[in-house]
Amino acid sequence: MQKEAKARIKINKLLEDAGWRFFNSPAGPATILLEPGVKLEEIGDDFEKIKKGYLDYLLLDNEEFPVCVLEAKSEDKDPLIGKEKARQYSNSQKVHFIILSNGNIHYFWDKELGNPTRISHFPSSETLKGQKKFAPDQNKLIQEDVREDYIVLTQNPHYQQDPRWRDQSLRKQFIEDTGLKFLRPYQLEAVKVLQKSVSQNKNRFLFEMATGTGKTLVAGAIIKLYLRTNNDRRALFLVDRLELETQANRNLNKYLKPDYSSVVFKENRCANYQIVGPGKG
Repeated sequence: MQKEAKARIKINKLLEDAGWRFFNSPAGPATILLEPGVKLEEIGDDFEKIKKGYLDYLLLDNEEFPVCVLEAKSEDKDPLIGKEKARQYSNSQKVHFIILSNGNIHYFWDKELGNPTRISHFPSSETLKGQKKFAPDQNKLIQEDVREDYIVLTQNPHYQQDPRWRDQSLRKQFIEDTGLKFLRPYQLEAVKVLQKSVSQNKNRFLFEMATGTGKTLVAGAIIKLYLRTNNDRRALFLVDRLELETQANRNLNKYLKPDYSSVVFKENRCANYQIVGPGKG
């Protein structure tokens, strides 16, 4: 019971930090139910009054409609063991968002998109509202026609009409002068393999590439693939050294503008939290 109590305290704090409300307040009605029809204020600290025991939270939007199920486990249990029970409960409440947590480890699960993924904090009501509007289509990603000029068509969609491109003797110099980035055969193959993997219902990928083989270019092509097919709205590109920060940001902008833009997160914390995404902002 002590491990369950500790988990509950941590989960309650995470919910409050994300803006969910246990009690009615000037900000709006309570948005957390411990089980259908039971609010925390009705039972105080005596959780033995909960008929179904310490299991679930039901999260509501500001209109008091169910939007998410939170399946809670004690600290010594893997949150994923509650996956199927949470699925059944969420189906009964007609919601497709689920949070699985033991107070220390948390997963977010959109049943319509795939498997649970690890998260570091709980989503807010606004985040779930935005997620609900997000409707990716894997078939579009799989069927997207990716060729060696996939990045070039963003850099200069009319490059083939340039006289220097049409003249074979000037083409190489034209590419160098304009910085057009064509995918090499192995880079193109990497993107194709990802598309094939998505067709097999896989959603996690690892590419291992040596120094100088164009990892950022491949990443740019994959980012464009996801954004262009509306299978993502933004991407986070991480680097392990400060000197790579400027280089990666410069290259991603070179590859993806004007269709998409890249910004350094730490310098733009209040600007949409958008690392790479649609538009120029």
